[in-house]
Amino acid sequence: MSKYIGFIGLGAMGFHMACNISKHYPVCVYDVDASRSEQIPNAKVAGDVAEVAQNAEKIFLSLPKTEIVKAVILGKDGLADHLQPGSLIIDTSTTAPQASIAIATELANKHIDFMDAPVSGGPQGAEAANLAIMVGGKQMVFDQNLDLLNCMGSSVKRMGEVGAGGITKLVNNMIVGAAFSSIAEGFALGIQLGLDPAQLYEAIKGGWAGSPVLDVIAPNIAINNYDTANTINLAAKDLGYACALAGENSIEVPVATTVNRLLQEALQQGLGEKGQQAMIKLWL
Repeated sequence: MSKYIGFIGLGAMGFHMACNISKHYPVCVYDVDASRSEQIPNAKVAGDVAEVAQNAEKIFLSLPKTEIVKAVILGKDGLADHLQPGSLIIDTSTTAPQASIAIATELANKHIDFMDAPVSGGPQGAEAANLAIMVGGKQMVFDQNLDLLNCMGSSVKRMGEVGAGGITKLVNNMIVGAAFSSIAEGFALGIQLGLDPAQLYEAIKGGWAGSPVLDVIAPNIAINNYDTANTINLAAKDLGYACALAGENSIEVPVATTVNRLLQEALQQGLGEKGQQAMIKLWL
């Protein structure tokens, strides 16, 4: 049995998640930006995906797009080409559920297990090992790896078979996306009618409008800080997945559809790399 836990993708979320795993297990890590790998304490730094597979039987992914997840696992010289039967891939990315199911089916032909385990909580939650982790996969595989998942999260729930974790995350992101847009719109109204955004936040945070989303967005609006990790690009990607999934199943999601349209408008205005609080610029 390999002594390493593998981790591929060390961005705003994956970096902290890998660090937290490294406090409990030896890790072998890889990122296209080698400098990220070198910052993980006591990690074995791999030169490519194949080297991670050669050193680890359990590998986490934290990647930005479904297409990249597919390429890393099933592409030429990907994980599936190098992992041994009995290995496990845990994808913490927000991956389209139908893609997760297809990946799991391909891996099953090689006797490799797969769980989709997307996370919520942002970079702060990742750093504090306080993430909500929503898992889809076999019950036995989940039970065998719960301690490993607990290294990164304070809430780890199995939602069903592969794909169920991704569906849960898209529901989460539909709700969060609507909240971001609604808060931005509300603050735009208040500011245009003469309210101070910092005072507005203090006035409403103790009522029903109070939420972790409000706590992220409002203080940043108050100081005109739009450079945060919760980017509009990522939100648009996730809402696009949610709307596509609903459409494929003939389910109407009018609020999510509206939020997705607003996100597309923000992208057209060049706001993709800005934090979601920059949605306020649609109205100011």
